[in-house]
Formats: sequence, C-alpha cells, structure tokens
Amino acid sequence: MWTLVPDRLTLRDHALDAIAADLLTHDVRLAGLAVSVRFDGGVAHLTGEVDEPGQLRMVRELLGQLDGVYAVWDRVHVAGRPPITLDLGCGDQPQYPQNIGVDLRDTPAVQIRADLSGGIPFATAGVDRVFAVHLLEHLIDFLPLIDECHRVLRPGGILHIMSPWWRHINAVADPTHVRFLDVQTIKGICRRPGGPRWFPLHVGCDGATVFADLTPLRPDDPEVDPVHLSRFFD
Repeated sequence: MWTLVPDRLTLRDHALDAIAADLLTHDVRLAGLAVSVRFDGGVAHLTGEVDEPGQLRMVRELLGQLDGVYAVWDRVHVAGRPPITLDLGCGDQPQYPQNIGVDLRDTPAVQIRADLSGGIPFATAGVDRVFAVHLLEHLIDFLPLIDECHRVLRPGGILHIMSPWWRHINAVADPTHVRFLDVQTIKGICRRPGGPRWFPLHVGCDGATVFADLTPLRPDDPEVDPVHLSRFFD
C-alpha cells in the first residue's frame, strides 16, 4: 500500500515551525513573549500579544533571518490593540478573516467597494498593515497605488506584496496579467527617485512568487544601510 508523503515545501514548513518555536522559547530577547508562529509556504504567520511595537519588530527581524522564510505576516495585538489591516483586491478570500476587504466588485469579503485606480479610500496614517497579494501584476501602472499604501500606513506599518515571478509560468498563464515583477522590482520601489521611500523588512523569491514586506520611510529618515540592502538585492 502506498503511503502519502508530505511534499518538500510542507516538510520545510514543519522544520521552520520547530526552529521558530525553539527561538521563541530559548532566545533571551524573545523568551516570555506571548507570541506564536506557524509557517505556510515559507510565510511566517504570527499571532499573540506584545506590550510595545519594538518587541514585535524584534520577533519579525529574528524570524526573517531564518533560511527559507519569504515573508512575516502577523495578527499580533500591541498593547491590547489589534492591527487595522486593509486587504486590497481581496476578491472572495482575504488573507485573514479580520482584514478589511477592499475591491472593485462586491463579495462577502469586501467591506469597502472601490476602484483602486482612484486611490485608497482611507485616512492618512490610518492603518497598520496593507496586503497587496496577487494584485500588482494586474495593474499597468501600480506605482500610484504603492504611493497610496505609503500614505495610509502608520509609522512602523507594513505593506505585504506577493506577485508571480516573471520567469515562472504563473506570470504569463493568466491573460489579465499586464506587469511582471522580480526581486529587483522591489528594489526600484524602495529607492524610486522622487517617490516615497520604503525600508525592506524582507524580500525574497521562491522560484514562483516574489514576496516583499516593506515599511514606509519618512522624509527625515536616513537612507537605508547598503549592508541591509545587500541581503535582498543585487
């Protein structure tokens, strides 16, 4: 009788689960934090609660240094407050059930119906997280939307991007895809002359998908250390 064996990606997620649990238990910088993590396709999903933003930032940074981690997403409460999260182009399936779905078409997952080519109908510095998952490849010019994400995010907020890698069949198989992305595209977004600047918390590619976690920089913030950029970009 044949026995079903988990594929390599599933096994890698199990390995990352164990490594992360060990890190959260024994690393003196993280021990005692009420945070847990599970992995799915190399994406870390954090839940729990911390007292202040610096603790969550530390968890994110340390998990992001593990080999095989492509992004770090969270639903962590900070000082008792859950994150306010927009899910742009969510369609029928938001990334988390608690996300505020924003889409042009009406579905049960959509709370804000909007044409994103006209901007994001949300207050400046009003949200903690923005998901743009399998969205940018559908837009001829996605930079205005990226700028809008920068506007609506609070200091320390995060934009999560996922898009098919330009060399993978998924990039060209969908005829509604009009743009193709690479890790170097994210570099261009972060350092676009004249545009809002971003700090790359994590950027990667698994051979099929480009991932990026970006946090907005303000005009008076210093330039990003080239040593940090070298982790992700040529």
